[in-house]
Amino acid sequence: MTYWWERLMATDPGRKRLRQAGKASLSLMTSVFIIMLLLSWVGKNPLLPSILAGMIGLMGIMVVMDDTEDDKKRTTLLLPLGAVSGITLGSLLADSVFLVSGLMILVTAGAFYFSRFGTRYFSIGMVSFLTTYLASFLGLPAQEFPWFYLSIVVGTASAYSYNFLLFKDSARMLKHSMQSFHRQANLTFDLLEEVIRDEQLLEEKKTVLDQNARKLREYASSVATDVKSQEIQEMWPGLSTAQVRLYLFDAAMLVTTLSDSLQRLKKDRAFENGRIRRLLIDVLDHLRKAEVLQHTYDAYDLERANETLEELREVIDDLFHSQVDRPGGWLYLLRRIEAIAGHVTEGAMEIRQSMYKEKQAEVPDEEEEPATQEEGMKPSTKKAIQALIAGSIAIVVGHLISPIQPYWVILTTFIVQIGTDTVGRTYWKGLERSVGTVIGAIVGFALATAVSGYAKLELLLIFFVIFSAFYMLSVSYTIMSIFITMLIAFMYDLILGGITFELLAARVVDTIAGALIALTVVSFIYPAKTMNKVTDTFDEYLEDLESYLVDYLRGFRGKGVKNLAENAFDLDEKLRLLEEETKPVLQGPFVRKYSGLPRWMTVFTAINYYAKQLVASSYQKDFPHDETVQRELVRTEEKLVHNLRTLRERIQEKNKADALYDLKEERDHIETYAPTGSEPAGDLIHHLHYVWKINQSLLVLGDRLHLDEKESRNDIL
Repeated sequence: MTYWWERLMATDPGRKRLRQAGKASLSLMTSVFIIMLLLSWVGKNPLLPSILAGMIGLMGIMVVMDDTEDDKKRTTLLLPLGAVSGITLGSLLADSVFLVSGLMILVTAGAFYFSRFGTRYFSIGMVSFLTTYLASFLGLPAQEFPWFYLSIVVGTASAYSYNFLLFKDSARMLKHSMQSFHRQANLTFDLLEEVIRDEQLLEEKKTVLDQNARKLREYASSVATDVKSQEIQEMWPGLSTAQVRLYLFDAAMLVTTLSDSLQRLKKDRAFENGRIRRLLIDVLDHLRKAEVLQHTYDAYDLERANETLEELREVIDDLFHSQVDRPGGWLYLLRRIEAIAGHVTEGAMEIRQSMYKEKQAEVPDEEEEPATQEEGMKPSTKKAIQALIAGSIAIVVGHLISPIQPYWVILTTFIVQIGTDTVGRTYWKGLERSVGTVIGAIVGFALATAVSGYAKLELLLIFFVIFSAFYMLSVSYTIMSIFITMLIAFMYDLILGGITFELLAARVVDTIAGALIALTVVSFIYPAKTMNKVTDTFDEYLEDLESYLVDYLRGFRGKGVKNLAENAFDLDEKLRLLEEETKPVLQGPFVRKYSGLPRWMTVFTAINYYAKQLVASSYQKDFPHDETVQRELVRTEEKLVHNLRTLRERIQEKNKADALYDLKEERDHIETYAPTGSEPAGDLIHHLHYVWKINQSLLVLGDRLHLDEKESRNDIL
């Protein structure tokens, strides 16, 4: 029971989804209740104004996407401009289908166009569009405008209060994120200890262990992305951003390395050495108990972990010295585990020392490099033209499908175009929205029919589905769409006094039509092809990898490698982007056309894993070696750079015929002349192991690209 409770608590790092969905729901509820009380007190029907107030209260939380808190505050206070104009113009023009249609098209195109000047203008455009839609749908009388303006003010005030006054907690969110990370780490440490104690459990627990290790890597990446210097200084004076990010990286890498190494260690009977087994368990136990970021923590467990690691290091050295021939691979694994665990401990102790020092001088923010001017038409202009054309088609189609409610098609078209910068992403988002709408319509109709006439119960269900929709937004757009469609079913029942399946089915047809229109337009008007985006991202990854490997190899000829963990986080982020960009291709209708792409992703995932393993080697500073090894290191660097650049050109379909180097000769020379693991000097053989693995993966990628080129030529023939 304790495991599942901790697992549940760890699933939402920093409780970001919970807090965002909670703020949105509370803002909506507060706005609705205030307007209902005010208008009931003066004898006015509160239904429509309270709906508007709730909408503004919700959107004031969800659509404000500026980078800084000050900018977010300004945008929130400017949202009433879009809402007032939408309500006023939408109501005054409601009798003219032509004028309302033209207004909606201009608002959608303008929102995309003016986003070039900042996300603020897109947020205002979204509010203006949705309030225009609401006003034209409801046909609000002009004499009621003051009450609706009041609703807008109340909704804005509610959103501002929850976002910046009652929940002024970005630093606290970081603290919760770290707590989630530690919970997940401790769960995984428990599993590792359990498996090391009893090797027979490895097969049974391997899947669960791998899942927990993967989840911890995701948490480390998520938390490291959110880390900001100001928040760290507020929560833990004296710490730097680099310290926290490095600590996260090392802890995640320790778990990953242990999880991946257990099978090999078991096979090579490493755990038959009772002393090794005991020391590994003790290290994990002390690290699990260490509450590094707690101000009251006395660092006892960190000191004990450090002492245990010293003993483990001596045991490993003795085992290396006792080997007659070249040491077994499992000893190198143990040394790598010890190195990473040592750095986790050292990093944690440095954090403890920094927290007791006086607050560091505030580091000035790095100046941002001026944005490079893109050639040709700006993406925002292309998006605006697409929105203009798609909106025009959607209006016509909407009138043909449903003359009474023609604007749902353009609403869907607008929403599907948001955040979709390629044809594949547009397809995927449209598909998710369509599937979610179909399922939500069925479930929503059944529930709305069952609770029809019970207004209070329906209101509670409305609040529940709103919270659920936005809680699941970053998890699954399909599930979010299901809840949104259920919300529409409840709203129709409340506003119209009843709901029919035909009415809800019409909205399903409108949604599918809107998604198809958006997909068709972006496929033919300034199309951004998904594979072009995927190819560019592959190219960027290899470019970053080149810089990463060059820095690493040159570190052996200098004073060690520095800041490699920061670069490893960047590679991780690039890989995550690759996974996002390839999803529409791998799960779309053209998966057979790009059948080689899953293999590409497998190779890049392996390369990313090997690259992160190199970080452990950057902790050692002295690597003495002779001129022969020095020369081979230079040749290794040159050939690796050649391989990477050749692959980049092949991926970009420049079809350069240069061969790739296997580095076998360089590896043989280095392993012949470099100090071995039994010598006190830096263990160069051990630390270059994953460089050779990376190059082997590059050769596999080269073979895969060659096969794909042949298959492509055969398809043409």
